[in-house]
Amino acid sequence: MGSAKQVVFGAPQRPQVDSLIVLAAESEFLRSYLTAAIMGAVGFGLVALLLGIGKLIRPSRDVGDKYVTYESGVNPVGWAWSQSQIRYYLFALMFVIFDVEAVFIFPWATRLEAYGLFGLVEMAAFVGVLLLGLLYAWRKGVLRWV
Repeated sequence: MGSAKQVVFGAPQRPQVDSLIVLAAESEFLRSYLTAAIMGAVGFGLVALLLGIGKLIRPSRDVGDKYVTYESGVNPVGWAWSQSQIRYYLFALMFVIFDVEAVFIFPWATRLEAYGLFGLVEMAAFVGVLLLGLLYAWRKGVLRWV
């Protein structure tokens, strides 16, 4: 008679670590991930080692000026909670809107042939809505600086 494998019911047995490493070394797919994991661990270990060595050998000087708030070379004086004018926020918001537009247009432009006429109409509608918003802001005088 042939030898039959014995089926054990109950809690699943944990695979041995040795067998997982051997399996990863034998499989081409897992070997590439094992290589990446080893390189990542070596990289993190090297960074931790160099930071630790730097912390041990650098001089430790406590300087009070080091903890003072520094803003563009100006010493902090006066009340910190001053209000900015709304026009700065509007220009920043418009920059973000048109920057996001560029994020959508560049990938679309690289695949324009694949999208065809439908993609062209969709992007024209998207840009049209943004231009309507720009026209509205211009008509309301938001773009006037002074």
